[in-house]
Amino acid sequence: MQDAKLLLVDDDPDVLLAARLLLKRHVGSVDIEKNPEKLPFLLNNNRYDAIVLDMNFQRDVSSGREGFAWLDRILDIDPNARVVLFTAYGDVEMAVRAIKAGAVDFVLKPWQNDKFLDTIRGAVRKGEEDKNQIEADGQGVLARKTGKQSGIIGAAMRPILDTVAQVAPTDANVLILGENGTGKDLIARAIHDQSNRHDKPYVSVDVGALTESLFESELFGHVRGAFTDARDDRAGRFEEANGGTIFLDEIGNLSASQQAKLLTVLQHRQVTRVGSNKARPIDVRLICATNSDISERVNSQDGPAVRFRQDLLYRINTIEFNLPPLRSRPSDIGPLADHFVKKYAKQYNRPVSGLSPALLADMKQYQWPGNVRELQHAIERAVILARPGAVQPGLTQSGEASGTLLEPNHFIFKNGSAAASPVNETLQLEDMERQLIQQAMQKHRGSITDVARELGLSRQALYRRLEKFGL
Repeated sequence: MQDAKLLLVDDDPDVLLAARLLLKRHVGSVDIEKNPEKLPFLLNNNRYDAIVLDMNFQRDVSSGREGFAWLDRILDIDPNARVVLFTAYGDVEMAVRAIKAGAVDFVLKPWQNDKFLDTIRGAVRKGEEDKNQIEADGQGVLARKTGKQSGIIGAAMRPILDTVAQVAPTDANVLILGENGTGKDLIARAIHDQSNRHDKPYVSVDVGALTESLFESELFGHVRGAFTDARDDRAGRFEEANGGTIFLDEIGNLSASQQAKLLTVLQHRQVTRVGSNKARPIDVRLICATNSDISERVNSQDGPAVRFRQDLLYRINTIEFNLPPLRSRPSDIGPLADHFVKKYAKQYNRPVSGLSPALLADMKQYQWPGNVRELQHAIERAVILARPGAVQPGLTQSGEASGTLLEPNHFIFKNGSAAASPVNETLQLEDMERQLIQQAMQKHRGSITDVARELGLSRQALYRRLEKFGL
Protein backbone atom coordinates (compact mmCIF):
# COMPACT_ATOMS: atom_id res chain seq x y z
CA MET A 1 0.00 0.00 0.00
CA GLN A 2 3.07 2.25 0.15
CA ASP A 3 2.57 3.39 -3.46
CA ALA A 4 -1.19 3.90 -3.20
CA LYS A 5 -2.78 7.26 -3.95
CA LEU A 6 -5.90 8.20 -1.99
CA LEU A 7 -8.52 10.95 -2.17
CA LEU A 8 -10.39 12.12 0.93
CA VAL A 9 -13.54 14.22 0.48
CA ASP A 10 -15.22 15.75 3.53
CA ASP A 11 -16.50 19.24 4.31
CA ASP A 12 -14.99 19.13 7.82
CA PRO A 13 -11.35 20.34 7.66
CA ASP A 14 -10.59 18.75 11.04
CA VAL A 15 -11.68 15.34 9.75
CA LEU A 16 -9.58 15.78 6.61
CA LEU A 17 -6.52 16.74 8.64
CA ALA A 18 -6.89 13.84 11.10
CA ALA A 19 -7.47 11.27 8.36
CA ARG A 20 -4.60 12.59 6.26
CA LEU A 21 -2.18 12.51 9.22
CA LEU A 22 -3.11 8.89 9.84
CA LEU A 23 -3.03 7.68 6.26
CA LYS A 24 0.00 9.51 4.85
CA ARG A 25 2.30 7.32 6.99
CA HIS A 26 0.98 4.23 5.22
CA VAL A 27 0.38 5.28 1.60
CA GLY A 28 2.24 7.06 -1.17
CA SER A 29 0.10 10.20 -1.29
CA VAL A 30 -3.17 11.59 0.05
CA ASP A 31 -5.20 14.32 -1.69
CA ILE A 32 -7.84 16.08 0.38
CA GLU A 33 -10.85 18.10 -0.79
CA LYS A 34 -13.70 19.66 1.18
CA ASN A 35 -15.85 20.62 -1.82
CA PRO A 36 -17.46 17.60 -3.55
CA GLU A 37 -18.25 19.76 -6.58
CA LYS A 38 -14.58 19.40 -7.52
CA LEU A 39 -14.83 15.62 -7.75
CA PRO A 40 -15.34 15.46 -11.55
CA PHE A 41 -12.22 17.58 -12.14
CA LEU A 42 -10.14 15.52 -9.70
CA LEU A 43 -11.26 12.18 -11.11
CA ASN A 44 -10.72 13.22 -14.71
CA ASN A 45 -7.18 14.34 -13.94
CA ASN A 46 -6.03 11.72 -11.41
CA ARG A 47 -6.06 7.99 -10.82
CA TYR A 48 -6.83 7.06 -7.23
CA ASP A 49 -6.42 3.63 -5.67
CA ALA A 50 -9.23 4.43 -3.23
CA ILE A 51 -11.60 7.31 -2.48
CA VAL A 52 -12.89 8.07 1.01
CA LEU A 53 -16.15 10.00 0.70
CA ASP A 54 -18.26 11.61 3.40
CA MET A 55 -21.96 10.76 3.21
CA ASN A 56 -23.27 14.07 4.50
CA PHE A 57 -22.38 17.60 3.42
CA GLN A 58 -23.71 21.04 4.25
CA ARG A 59 -27.11 20.63 2.61
CA ASP A 60 -27.90 17.38 4.38
CA VAL A 61 -26.51 16.47 7.80
CA SER A 62 -27.80 12.98 8.49
CA SER A 63 -29.65 11.13 5.71
CA GLY A 64 -26.61 10.26 3.59
CA ARG A 65 -28.48 11.25 0.41
CA GLU A 66 -25.70 13.57 -0.77
CA GLY A 67 -23.10 10.87 -0.21
CA PHE A 68 -25.08 8.38 -2.27
CA ALA A 69 -25.55 10.97 -5.02
CA TRP A 70 -21.82 11.67 -5.17
CA LEU A 71 -21.05 7.94 -5.04
CA ASP A 72 -23.23 7.49 -8.10
CA ARG A 73 -21.46 10.38 -9.85
CA ILE A 74 -18.03 8.89 -9.07
CA LEU A 75 -19.02 5.49 -10.43
CA ASP A 76 -20.45 7.10 -13.55
CA ILE A 77 -17.05 8.72 -14.19
CA ASP A 78 -15.04 5.64 -13.20
CA PRO A 79 -17.02 2.39 -12.84
CA ASN A 80 -13.94 0.74 -11.32
CA ALA A 81 -13.45 3.32 -8.55
CA ARG A 82 -13.02 1.89 -5.04
CA VAL A 83 -15.09 4.14 -2.76
CA VAL A 84 -15.22 3.93 1.03
CA LEU A 85 -18.07 5.91 2.59
CA PHE A 86 -17.91 7.31 6.10
CA THR A 87 -20.33 9.21 8.31
CA ALA A 88 -21.01 10.16 11.90
CA TYR A 89 -24.64 9.08 11.59
CA GLY A 90 -24.25 5.62 10.08
CA ASP A 91 -26.04 2.43 11.05
CA VAL A 92 -26.31 -1.11 9.75
CA GLU A 93 -29.08 -0.25 7.28
CA MET A 94 -27.08 2.61 5.77
CA ALA A 95 -23.99 0.39 5.57
CA VAL A 96 -25.93 -2.23 3.61
CA ARG A 97 -27.32 0.44 1.28
CA ALA A 98 -23.81 1.80 0.71
CA ILE A 99 -22.46 -1.58 -0.34
CA LYS A 100 -25.45 -2.22 -2.61
CA ALA A 101 -24.97 1.22 -4.16
CA GLY A 102 -21.42 0.34 -5.22
CA ALA A 103 -19.17 1.27 -2.28
CA VAL A 104 -16.51 -1.25 -1.33
CA ASP A 105 -16.82 -0.57 2.40
CA PHE A 106 -18.18 1.71 5.10
CA VAL A 107 -16.54 3.43 8.11
CA LEU A 108 -18.23 5.16 11.03
CA LYS A 109 -16.89 8.39 12.55
CA PRO A 110 -15.17 8.66 14.93
CA TRP A 111 -13.15 5.78 13.53
CA GLN A 112 -10.77 3.35 15.13
CA ASN A 113 -7.37 3.80 13.49
CA ASP A 114 -6.61 0.12 13.02
CA LYS A 115 -10.03 -0.59 11.55
CA PHE A 116 -9.85 2.45 9.27
CA LEU A 117 -6.44 1.34 7.95
CA ASP A 118 -7.67 -2.21 7.41
CA THR A 119 -10.62 -0.88 5.43
CA ILE A 120 -8.37 1.22 3.19
CA ARG A 121 -6.00 -1.73 2.70
CA GLY A 122 -8.95 -3.86 1.64
CA ALA A 123 -10.12 -1.26 -0.88
CA VAL A 124 -6.64 -0.86 -2.37
CA ARG A 125 -6.15 -4.64 -2.47
CA LYS A 126 -9.43 -5.06 -4.35
CA GLY A 127 -8.26 -2.56 -6.94
CA GLU A 128 -4.97 -4.41 -7.38
CA GLU A 129 -6.82 -7.71 -7.80
CA ASP A 130 -9.10 -6.20 -10.44
CA LYS A 131 -6.10 -4.76 -12.28
CA ASN A 132 -4.26 -8.08 -12.19
CA GLN A 133 -7.31 -9.84 -13.57
CA ILE A 134 -7.50 -7.41 -16.48
CA GLU A 135 -3.83 -7.94 -17.24
CA ALA A 136 -4.30 -11.71 -16.99
CA ASP A 137 -7.01 -11.45 -19.61
CA GLY A 138 -4.50 -9.76 -21.90
CA GLN A 139 -6.50 -6.54 -22.14
CA GLY A 140 -3.78 -4.35 -20.65
CA VAL A 141 -1.16 -5.55 -23.15
CA LEU A 142 -3.60 -5.18 -26.04
CA ALA A 143 -4.40 -1.61 -25.05
CA ARG A 144 -0.73 -0.59 -24.85
CA LYS A 145 0.38 -2.32 -28.04
CA THR A 146 -2.54 -1.79 -30.42
CA GLY A 147 -4.73 0.87 -28.86
CA LYS A 148 -7.85 -1.19 -29.65
CA GLN A 149 -9.15 -1.22 -26.10
CA SER A 150 -8.94 2.57 -26.13
CA GLY A 151 -10.87 2.95 -29.39
CA ILE A 152 -7.84 3.79 -31.60
CA ILE A 153 -9.21 1.76 -34.47
CA GLY A 154 -9.38 2.04 -38.24
CA ALA A 155 -7.21 2.07 -41.35
CA ALA A 156 -6.95 5.86 -41.34
CA MET A 157 -5.35 5.74 -37.89
CA ARG A 158 -2.71 3.16 -38.80
CA PRO A 159 -0.14 5.72 -40.12
CA ILE A 160 -0.65 7.76 -36.95
CA LEU A 161 -0.12 4.71 -34.74
CA ASP A 162 3.00 3.85 -36.73
CA THR A 163 4.33 7.35 -36.04
CA VAL A 164 3.42 6.95 -32.37
CA ALA A 165 5.60 3.83 -32.26
CA GLN A 166 8.51 5.79 -33.77
CA VAL A 167 8.14 8.87 -31.59
CA ALA A 168 7.25 7.26 -28.25
CA PRO A 169 10.75 6.00 -27.29
CA THR A 170 12.16 9.53 -27.65
CA ASP A 171 11.64 12.40 -25.23
CA ALA A 172 10.51 14.80 -27.96
CA ASN A 173 7.71 17.19 -27.03
CA VAL A 174 4.49 16.40 -28.91
CA LEU A 175 1.57 18.58 -30.02
CA ILE A 176 -1.64 16.79 -31.00
CA LEU A 177 -4.13 18.71 -33.14
CA GLY A 178 -7.68 17.71 -33.94
CA GLU A 179 -11.34 18.48 -33.44
CA ASN A 180 -13.08 17.62 -30.18
CA GLY A 181 -13.72 13.91 -29.88
CA THR A 182 -11.05 12.71 -32.33
CA GLY A 183 -9.05 10.90 -29.64
CA LYS A 184 -6.24 13.31 -28.78
CA ASP A 185 -6.13 12.02 -25.21
CA LEU A 186 -5.91 8.42 -26.45
CA ILE A 187 -2.91 9.23 -28.65
CA ALA A 188 -1.23 10.99 -25.73
CA ARG A 189 -1.74 7.96 -23.53
CA ALA A 190 -0.48 5.61 -26.27
CA ILE A 191 2.72 7.66 -26.58
CA HIS A 192 3.31 7.39 -22.84
CA ASP A 193 2.49 3.66 -22.70
CA GLN A 194 5.01 2.91 -25.47
CA SER A 195 7.72 5.22 -24.11
CA ASN A 196 10.64 4.50 -21.82
CA ARG A 197 8.65 6.32 -19.12
CA HIS A 198 5.69 3.90 -19.27
CA ASP A 199 6.22 2.78 -15.66
CA LYS A 200 6.41 6.38 -14.40
CA PRO A 201 3.52 8.79 -13.69
CA TYR A 202 1.17 9.92 -16.43
CA VAL A 203 -0.59 13.14 -15.42
CA SER A 204 -3.39 14.65 -17.51
CA VAL A 205 -4.51 18.25 -17.01
CA ASP A 206 -7.29 20.16 -18.77
CA VAL A 207 -5.51 23.50 -18.64
CA GLY A 208 -8.38 25.18 -20.47
CA ALA A 209 -10.53 24.64 -17.36
CA LEU A 210 -8.06 26.34 -15.00
CA THR A 211 -8.84 29.89 -13.92
CA GLU A 212 -6.10 32.50 -13.64
CA SER A 213 -6.15 32.16 -9.84
CA LEU A 214 -5.79 28.34 -9.91
CA PHE A 215 -3.37 27.99 -12.82
CA GLU A 216 -0.08 28.38 -10.94
CA SER A 217 -1.20 26.51 -7.83
CA GLU A 218 -2.57 23.57 -9.80
CA LEU A 219 0.38 23.20 -12.17
CA PHE A 220 3.30 24.35 -10.03
CA GLY A 221 2.03 23.74 -6.48
CA HIS A 222 1.92 25.98 -3.42
CA VAL A 223 3.27 26.21 0.11
CA ARG A 224 1.31 26.53 3.30
CA GLY A 225 -0.05 30.04 3.81
CA ALA A 226 0.44 31.10 0.19
CA PHE A 227 -3.28 31.98 0.06
CA THR A 228 -6.40 31.61 2.19
CA ASP A 229 -7.09 27.90 1.65
CA ALA A 230 -3.45 26.81 1.47
CA ARG A 231 -3.31 24.89 4.76
CA ASP A 232 -0.54 22.53 3.64
CA ASP A 233 2.33 22.37 1.19
CA ARG A 234 1.12 20.80 -2.04
CA ALA A 235 2.98 19.60 -5.11
CA GLY A 236 1.69 20.76 -8.48
CA ARG A 237 0.93 18.60 -11.48
CA PHE A 238 4.43 19.04 -12.95
CA GLU A 239 6.01 17.68 -9.78
CA GLU A 240 3.51 14.80 -9.71
CA ALA A 241 4.57 13.91 -13.26
CA ASN A 242 8.30 14.07 -12.45
CA GLY A 243 10.08 11.25 -14.26
CA GLY A 244 7.01 10.56 -16.40
CA THR A 245 4.69 12.36 -18.79
CA ILE A 246 2.43 15.39 -18.40
CA PHE A 247 -0.42 15.86 -20.87
CA LEU A 248 -1.74 19.42 -21.16
CA ASP A 249 -5.10 19.30 -22.93
CA GLU A 250 -6.75 22.36 -24.52
CA ILE A 251 -3.51 24.33 -24.41
CA GLY A 252 -4.91 26.66 -27.04
CA ASN A 253 -7.17 28.18 -24.37
CA LEU A 254 -4.31 29.63 -22.31
CA SER A 255 -4.33 33.35 -21.62
CA ALA A 256 -1.30 35.49 -22.42
CA SER A 257 -0.10 35.49 -18.80
CA GLN A 258 -0.57 31.71 -18.50
CA GLN A 259 1.45 31.19 -21.67
CA ALA A 260 4.30 33.26 -20.23
CA LYS A 261 4.36 31.28 -16.97
CA LEU A 262 4.31 27.95 -18.77
CA LEU A 263 7.08 29.01 -21.13
CA THR A 264 9.31 29.95 -18.19
CA VAL A 265 8.87 26.50 -16.66
CA LEU A 266 9.61 24.73 -19.95
CA GLN A 267 12.70 26.84 -20.61
CA HIS A 268 14.27 26.31 -17.19
CA ARG A 269 12.89 22.80 -16.53
CA GLN A 270 11.98 23.80 -13.00
CA VAL A 271 8.96 24.98 -11.04
CA THR A 272 8.55 27.33 -8.10
CA ARG A 273 5.57 26.71 -5.86
CA VAL A 274 3.27 29.64 -5.17
CA GLY A 275 4.47 31.40 -2.02
CA SER A 276 8.00 29.96 -2.24
CA ASN A 277 11.31 31.20 -3.60
CA LYS A 278 12.80 27.73 -4.00
CA ALA A 279 12.99 26.37 -7.55
CA ARG A 280 12.48 22.61 -7.94
CA PRO A 281 13.93 20.77 -10.95
CA ILE A 282 11.56 18.65 -13.01
CA ASP A 283 12.07 15.92 -15.59
CA VAL A 284 8.90 15.43 -17.64
CA ARG A 285 7.93 14.44 -21.15
CA LEU A 286 5.50 17.10 -22.44
CA ILE A 287 2.50 16.28 -24.62
CA CYS A 288 -0.01 19.00 -25.50
CA ALA A 289 -3.29 19.01 -27.41
CA THR A 290 -5.72 21.56 -28.78
CA ASN A 291 -8.69 21.78 -31.11
CA SER A 292 -7.76 25.29 -32.25
CA ASP A 293 -5.45 26.35 -35.07
CA ILE A 294 -2.74 27.85 -32.88
CA SER A 295 -0.32 28.20 -35.81
CA GLU A 296 -2.79 30.61 -37.38
CA ARG A 297 -3.12 32.46 -34.08
CA VAL A 298 0.63 33.05 -33.81
CA ASN A 299 0.33 35.82 -36.41
CA SER A 300 -3.14 36.98 -35.39
CA GLN A 301 -3.26 40.61 -34.35
CA ASP A 302 -6.97 41.00 -33.76
CA GLY A 303 -10.14 39.04 -33.20
CA PRO A 304 -11.55 37.36 -30.08
CA ALA A 305 -8.87 34.63 -29.85
CA VAL A 306 -5.83 35.28 -27.68
CA ARG A 307 -2.61 35.48 -29.71
CA PHE A 308 -0.46 32.38 -29.18
CA ARG A 309 3.22 32.94 -28.48
CA GLN A 310 5.50 31.69 -31.25
CA ASP A 311 8.31 30.83 -28.82
CA LEU A 312 5.92 28.67 -26.79
CA LEU A 313 4.67 26.94 -29.95
CA TYR A 314 8.28 26.09 -30.86
CA ARG A 315 8.71 24.54 -27.41
CA ILE A 316 5.68 22.27 -27.56
CA ASN A 317 5.56 21.00 -31.17
CA THR A 318 8.81 19.19 -31.86
CA ILE A 319 6.55 16.45 -33.25
CA GLU A 320 3.05 17.32 -34.46
CA PHE A 321 0.10 14.98 -35.00
CA ASN A 322 -3.02 15.97 -36.92
CA LEU A 323 -5.96 13.66 -36.16
CA PRO A 324 -8.56 13.38 -38.92
CA PRO A 325 -12.25 13.96 -38.13
CA LEU A 326 -14.51 10.92 -38.29
CA ARG A 327 -16.44 12.31 -41.28
CA SER A 328 -13.26 12.07 -43.37
CA ARG A 329 -12.82 8.36 -42.66
CA PRO A 330 -16.26 6.70 -43.09
CA SER A 331 -14.64 3.30 -43.64
CA ASP A 332 -13.60 3.34 -39.97
CA ILE A 333 -17.16 3.79 -38.67
CA GLY A 334 -18.03 0.08 -38.96
CA PRO A 335 -14.98 -1.23 -37.05
CA LEU A 336 -15.34 1.50 -34.41
CA ALA A 337 -19.04 0.82 -33.96
CA ASP A 338 -18.45 -2.93 -33.65
CA HIS A 339 -15.78 -2.28 -31.02
CA PHE A 340 -18.10 -0.09 -28.95
CA VAL A 341 -21.06 -2.45 -29.35
CA LYS A 342 -19.01 -5.36 -28.00
CA LYS A 343 -17.66 -3.23 -25.16
CA TYR A 344 -21.02 -1.96 -23.96
CA ALA A 345 -22.97 -5.15 -24.65
CA LYS A 346 -20.59 -6.89 -22.25
CA GLN A 347 -20.57 -4.03 -19.75
CA TYR A 348 -24.39 -3.73 -19.59
CA ASN A 349 -25.20 -7.38 -20.34
CA ARG A 350 -27.24 -6.52 -23.44
CA PRO A 351 -28.06 -8.94 -26.29
CA VAL A 352 -26.54 -6.77 -29.05
CA SER A 353 -23.82 -7.96 -31.44
CA GLY A 354 -23.49 -5.24 -34.07
CA LEU A 355 -25.17 -2.90 -36.56
CA SER A 356 -27.55 -3.68 -39.36
CA PRO A 357 -26.35 -2.77 -42.90
CA ALA A 358 -29.07 -0.11 -43.09
CA LEU A 359 -27.93 1.59 -39.88
CA LEU A 360 -24.28 1.45 -40.95
CA ALA A 361 -25.20 3.13 -44.25
CA ASP A 362 -27.01 5.92 -42.36
CA MET A 363 -24.07 6.37 -40.00
CA LYS A 364 -21.65 6.74 -42.91
CA GLN A 365 -23.79 9.57 -44.31
CA TYR A 366 -23.92 11.42 -40.99
CA GLN A 367 -21.27 14.12 -40.40
CA TRP A 368 -20.47 13.25 -36.73
CA PRO A 369 -19.63 16.75 -35.45
CA GLY A 370 -18.63 15.18 -32.13
CA ASN A 371 -16.41 12.64 -33.91
CA VAL A 372 -15.49 9.32 -32.26
CA ARG A 373 -16.68 10.48 -28.84
CA GLU A 374 -20.16 11.18 -30.24
CA LEU A 375 -20.21 7.80 -31.96
CA GLN A 376 -19.15 6.09 -28.74
CA HIS A 377 -21.82 7.77 -26.64
CA ALA A 378 -24.52 7.13 -29.25
CA ILE A 379 -23.63 3.42 -29.36
CA GLU A 380 -23.56 3.25 -25.56
CA ARG A 381 -27.04 4.77 -25.29
CA ALA A 382 -28.41 2.44 -27.97
CA VAL A 383 -26.96 -0.64 -26.27
CA ILE A 384 -28.24 0.42 -22.83
CA LEU A 385 -31.76 0.91 -24.13
CA ALA A 386 -31.84 -2.20 -26.35
CA ARG A 387 -34.10 -4.88 -24.86
CA PRO A 388 -34.76 -8.47 -25.95
CA GLY A 389 -37.21 -8.39 -28.84
CA ALA A 390 -36.44 -4.73 -29.63
CA VAL A 391 -33.65 -5.56 -32.09
CA GLN A 392 -33.55 -8.00 -34.99
CA PRO A 393 -31.43 -11.17 -35.34
CA GLY A 394 -28.55 -11.17 -37.80
CA LEU A 395 -24.78 -11.14 -38.21
CA THR A 396 -22.12 -8.75 -36.92
CA GLN A 397 -20.29 -6.49 -39.37
CA SER A 398 -17.50 -9.08 -39.55
CA GLY A 399 -20.03 -11.87 -40.09
CA GLU A 400 -18.55 -13.85 -37.23
CA ALA A 401 -21.46 -14.35 -34.87
CA SER A 402 -25.21 -14.57 -34.93
CA GLY A 403 -27.01 -12.27 -32.55
CA THR A 404 -29.11 -9.12 -32.48
CA LEU A 405 -28.36 -5.97 -34.46
CA LEU A 406 -29.10 -2.30 -33.89
CA GLU A 407 -31.42 -0.88 -36.54
CA PRO A 408 -31.92 2.67 -37.90
CA ASN A 409 -34.94 3.20 -35.62
CA HIS A 410 -32.64 2.93 -32.60
CA PHE A 411 -30.87 6.18 -33.56
CA ILE A 412 -31.85 9.76 -34.23
CA PHE A 413 -29.69 11.88 -36.54
CA LYS A 414 -31.25 15.24 -35.83
CA ASN A 415 -30.12 18.84 -35.30
CA GLY A 416 -26.47 17.96 -35.68
CA SER A 417 -26.25 15.25 -33.02
CA ALA A 418 -26.67 11.50 -32.92
CA ALA A 419 -28.67 9.85 -30.16
CA ALA A 420 -30.11 6.45 -29.43
CA SER A 421 -33.89 6.43 -29.13
CA PRO A 422 -35.62 3.06 -29.01
CA VAL A 423 -38.25 4.45 -26.62
CA ASN A 424 -39.19 8.05 -27.31
CA GLU A 425 -37.03 10.62 -29.07
CA THR A 426 -38.44 13.48 -26.98
CA LEU A 427 -37.15 11.98 -23.74
CA GLN A 428 -33.72 12.48 -22.26
CA LEU A 429 -31.62 9.41 -21.48
CA GLU A 430 -32.25 9.60 -17.72
CA ASP A 431 -35.99 9.95 -18.32
CA MET A 432 -35.92 6.85 -20.51
CA GLU A 433 -33.95 4.90 -17.94
CA ARG A 434 -36.29 5.95 -15.13
CA GLN A 435 -39.31 4.98 -17.23
CA LEU A 436 -37.90 1.54 -18.04
CA ILE A 437 -37.11 0.85 -14.39
CA GLN A 438 -40.55 2.02 -13.22
CA GLN A 439 -42.28 -0.20 -15.79
CA ALA A 440 -40.20 -3.21 -14.80
CA MET A 441 -40.79 -2.57 -11.07
CA GLN A 442 -44.54 -2.47 -11.64
CA LYS A 443 -44.46 -5.58 -13.83
CA HIS A 444 -42.51 -7.62 -11.27
CA ARG A 445 -44.15 -6.05 -8.19
CA GLY A 446 -40.89 -4.71 -6.85
CA SER A 447 -38.83 -7.92 -7.10
CA ILE A 448 -35.26 -6.67 -7.40
CA THR A 449 -34.02 -10.00 -8.73
CA ASP A 450 -36.61 -10.18 -11.51
CA VAL A 451 -36.27 -6.49 -12.45
CA ALA A 452 -32.47 -6.73 -12.61
CA ARG A 453 -32.72 -9.85 -14.79
CA GLU A 454 -35.15 -8.23 -17.25
CA LEU A 455 -33.12 -5.03 -17.55
CA GLY A 456 -29.83 -6.89 -17.86
CA LEU A 457 -28.36 -5.20 -14.76
CA SER A 458 -26.64 -6.56 -11.71
CA ARG A 459 -28.55 -6.14 -8.45
CA GLN A 460 -25.87 -3.65 -7.34
CA ALA A 461 -26.28 -1.57 -10.49
CA LEU A 462 -30.06 -1.61 -10.10
CA TYR A 463 -29.82 -0.45 -6.48
CA ARG A 464 -27.64 2.45 -7.62
CA ARG A 465 -30.24 3.54 -10.13
CA LEU A 466 -33.13 3.17 -7.69
CA GLU A 467 -31.29 5.43 -5.26
CA LYS A 468 -30.39 7.87 -8.04
CA PHE A 469 -34.02 8.24 -9.18
CA GLY A 470 -35.52 8.09 -5.70
CA LEU A 471 -37.59 5.01 -6.55
